[in-house]
Amino acid sequence: MTISQPPPARPTNGVVPSPPSPDPEVVERARRRQFPASYKLRILEEADACKPGQVGALLRREALYSSHLTAWRRQRDQGVLSAFQPRRGRPPKDPATAELARLRRENERLSHKLVVAETIIEVQKKVSALLGITLGSPEQGGQR
Repeated sequence: MTISQPPPARPTNGVVPSPPSPDPEVVERARRRQFPASYKLRILEEADACKPGQVGALLRREALYSSHLTAWRRQRDQGVLSAFQPRRGRPPKDPATAELARLRRENERLSHKLVVAETIIEVQKKVSALLGITLGSPEQGGQR
């Protein structure tokens, strides 16, 4: 058996070497791990099927803590399945509802345009009556 000796010291000529500079990269922001419902259920099934002493190996393999299993079991047993449901948020819009809203807006816009056009026509009729101009019928294309 040989004893390893430390490497010989390099001459520093009286200069103390500076320590390596730290990495300038800054981690953005730590994020919690999020586990999908299918993963949670699969791990719970595997943990329940493990023999004594095998749960630790499962946790090490999956990089989990025993508190994960405890919380997931509690949620499953209490029927609090919010962790196993799809994410909260707005429900997806029904295409028929969106189309109906679009058609209603278009109907209101066209109704307003019709009211404006009818008002203009009424004003034109009154102006022509005051000036004594006879307007042609629509069949004649508005000609006299």
